[in-house]
Amino acid sequence: MHIEELRPLNLFDGLTDEQLAELVEGSAEVRIQPGLELFREGEHADFWWVLIDGVIDLVRRIGPEETVVAKMDVPGRWAGGFRAWDEQGVYLATGRGASVGRVLRVPADVLRERFRAWNPLGGHLIEGLYRTARSIEATARQRESLVTLGTLAAGLAHEINNPAAATVRAVDALEDACQALLASLGGLASNEISAQQFTALDTLRRQIMAKAAPPDALALADLEDTLASWMTRHGVVSEWTIAPSLAAAGADLAWCERVALVLDGPTLEPGLEWVASTLSVTMLLSEIKESSQRISALVAAVKSYSQMDRASMQRIDVTDGLESTLVMLRHKLPAGVTVVRDYGTDLPPVEAHAGELNQVWTNLIDNALDAMGGAGTLRLATRAEQDDVVIEVGDTGPGMPPQVAARAFEPFFTTKDVGKGTGLGLDIAQRIIVERHGGTIAIHSRPGETVLRVRIPARPPKPLPQTAN
Repeated sequence: MHIEELRPLNLFDGLTDEQLAELVEGSAEVRIQPGLELFREGEHADFWWVLIDGVIDLVRRIGPEETVVAKMDVPGRWAGGFRAWDEQGVYLATGRGASVGRVLRVPADVLRERFRAWNPLGGHLIEGLYRTARSIEATARQRESLVTLGTLAAGLAHEINNPAAATVRAVDALEDACQALLASLGGLASNEISAQQFTALDTLRRQIMAKAAPPDALALADLEDTLASWMTRHGVVSEWTIAPSLAAAGADLAWCERVALVLDGPTLEPGLEWVASTLSVTMLLSEIKESSQRISALVAAVKSYSQMDRASMQRIDVTDGLESTLVMLRHKLPAGVTVVRDYGTDLPPVEAHAGELNQVWTNLIDNALDAMGGAGTLRLATRAEQDDVVIEVGDTGPGMPPQVAARAFEPFFTTKDVGKGTGLGLDIAQRIIVERHGGTIAIHSRPGETVLRVRIPARPPKPLPQTAN
């Protein structure tokens, strides 16, 4: 390769012909063919690859699939070479030829030697930067990931604990109700209740099961007292255990009088106890069913949020992602925050990495909740605009100052204290939306209202080229 072919590349501005010749001398020209792998993700980045012409796809394995995360399609774009300054440096993606072309392959040690010879201070600065950045970033990311995982796990445990505890309580009470049911049947049998009496009693039981419960707690308490007094007058000694179940089912004095006409003295109490026990069993089974369904719904929401057993790229409804994210963050929703949903009805599905989008929604919703300080309105909106889907996350917090909004998408910029937040900055959220999905994300803020507006094409996204791998 001649230096005249490299001179037009902006990458080499500032190098003399002699320096450029030294770089070329220790390097090699490699021909690109479609499908040819030049370097592999995770392997040591022993070479610096500079595109001369053609196109190289940068491919990463995400879950079970390979995804093109970027393209080297402009002469002068480069990848790899990290071992020139970092012994642990690896390729961040696989470089695969997408068209016929050429690339300059520079060994990392040649790049390191030439750089040190031409700019010793720069070489030391880069090496120090790599070491420091690797150490700080690894520690910070690990800490943030653990904090985020712990926060979400604690919230999920809290959400599951409520229905799980309700199920345990209902099962314990169900055991007692079943024992009472069997005892009442024994009492009816010992007093030789007739088949006609039992059939009439069962008919009366079915009548109150179809009734609605009293409208409020005060009316329920009054009804319990009324029924208990009636039972005391009729010689029922266990009125304190029987009256609550009958009152909750809507039984009244007229119903009790009809029971008294069906059953004689010795069979009245076991008959009322049998009805009360069957009502308790039905109610407890309903509670267990509702609690189990709640746990199942939480597990389904977690599965949707994490995108378990799903392809990395899929056609999704963004509304589902917003809802599963709300479930994951429900423990962070203060009592003073109202959630307003304004979802469009004609929303087309989008081709997206669903798990990554859910991380974006987590970050935006978490930021909105923090901004409101425990009181306000969280607004989630979706709508279709031409070929795009627009998602808005708004809050009624104090608003974002212009100087903060201007820097919100800068890497590592945050206004939160250490240990707070989801660990995913707006810079990464922007990269997910822009680079991975070909969309946009913008902030619109004023006192009393801040809106993060995300726009995603409904068509399959095209990864944007980046300057380095």
